[in-house]
Amino acid sequence: CTDLNFTRLKNFEFYFIHWCIKYLVMPKNKGKGGKNRRRGKNENEEKRELVFKEHGQEYAQVLRMLGNGRLEAQCVDGVKRLCHIRGKMRKKVWVNTGDIVLVGLREYQDQKADVIQKYMADEARSLKAYGELPDTIRVNETDAFTQEDGENDDYFDFDDVSEI
Repeated sequence: CTDLNFTRLKNFEFYFIHWCIKYLVMPKNKGKGGKNRRRGKNENEEKRELVFKEHGQEYAQVLRMLGNGRLEAQCVDGVKRLCHIRGKMRKKVWVNTGDIVLVGLREYQDQKADVIQKYMADEARSLKAYGELPDTIRVNETDAFTQEDGENDDYFDFDDVSEI
């Protein structure tokens, strides 16, 4: 009888110790992964409806990224504006130099705008085909606007170098 009680006591201690370790000592697993899981996969590769500009909006091409959710963009109307990426797009839609974006103009600040949407390359080509974007804008290239003939004379002609 004492052997049976001793065995029960040992089993009780074993389960009690495991319960303490599981619920009192070990930290609780609160998530299903780390930062990369929260970032998620870019599964919205499907076709989306093409959004055209409305009153108070303008198309622009990103000239350079400034950091802190800001960028400098050349708008189609010829004005270079400081743009702010809206919070819904931050860390979800990555904007790079040369991308075509739709910006919302500010009534009280003409030199500043807010990025509303980034167009994918095929959407930007469609906008160009519809005549919404001028021919001077290059889609899918880092050069923002094309240079006019004779405007950029800072180059070397290697044929002239060989004669020296």
